[in-house]
Amino acid sequence: MSENSILSKLQGLNLKFEEIGQQLTNPEITSDQKRYVALNKEYRELKPLVEAYDTYKDVISNINFSKELLATEKDEEMRELAKGELESLSIQRDSLEEEIKMLLIPSDPEDSKNAILEIRGGTGGDEAAIFAGDLFRMYTKYIDAKGWKYEINDFSPGSSGGYKDVILKVTGNGVYGILKYESGVHRVQRVPQTETQGRVHTSAATVAVLPEAEEFDVEINMSDVRKDTFCSSGPGGQSVNTTYSAIRLTHIPSGIVVQCQDQKSQIKNFDKAFAELRTRIYNLEYQKYMDAIAHKRKTLVSTGDRSAKIRTYNYPQGRVTDHRINFTMYNLASVIDGDIQELIEKLQMAENTERLKESEI
Repeated sequence: MSENSILSKLQGLNLKFEEIGQQLTNPEITSDQKRYVALNKEYRELKPLVEAYDTYKDVISNINFSKELLATEKDEEMRELAKGELESLSIQRDSLEEEIKMLLIPSDPEDSKNAILEIRGGTGGDEAAIFAGDLFRMYTKYIDAKGWKYEINDFSPGSSGGYKDVILKVTGNGVYGILKYESGVHRVQRVPQTETQGRVHTSAATVAVLPEAEEFDVEINMSDVRKDTFCSSGPGGQSVNTTYSAIRLTHIPSGIVVQCQDQKSQIKNFDKAFAELRTRIYNLEYQKYMDAIAHKRKTLVSTGDRSAKIRTYNYPQGRVTDHRINFTMYNLASVIDGDIQELIEKLQMAENTERLKESEI
């Protein structure tokens, strides 16, 4: 992509940025909350490109000035200074162009959203539930390290520890765009706590990461929703098993069922369950979008296929292998302790390479 085409494309986006900025001050727009939210989101997404445009313009201008100086200047000392400046600016230009190419890749419109993170023990009985608990701990430590927040919507404890299933809502900056690569089957190879002869077993847990639907993303007719109440189970004090505070919601047209028992208040449980229901209905349409992408290019994000084996955690060898990019790390202890940033960055790089090919920038 030439300098002129990059400048031309960025100039167009800069004009769009300025237009949106003006629209955001228009009373007609601010009174239409849905429209205002959408424009504000687009404005925030364009801002890094506009900032890169300003820097790139300055660099190109300085390069042209240095070239002109070299062509006209007779003083050898000044020419040497101009040569050095031109070399430095050229390196900066090349780096900026790579950065701009990545910024110009069409982003997944869901990346900025919060997420629903669901972990379920798979094959392996008690050991699978224990492993699901290990994954829960891994993700919550990572969430804490990122400065995000999480709430447990629902859970079923395993009989020997861990979880048969646990569902979290994760909130923060760009949560879904980072956690979405974790969807799929996670496999563990180790000697289970219940194994008496020291044999290595293979167990699995499935992880699903869904972009949380915002209030304006989907409308639900309450006449299509059946509400049931039941007693909470697990930790929670005297109210557990005595008050009908837990909520189960069934969306009759789709058959989707969600429940929440995390709060002692029925109203709070209803609000959390309803938000999750909205997300799951929204994701029926989002899956169609993901399927359409998969037909165009290889994608590392698996929101729907729970059978896709994505990663193996091998305890005897202290090894973690991500099968989508054939990448292996020998720091299992730190990964299971929440240090998964390098894995995610490798996946993001591979995904962006595919998207760069698709966009033909």
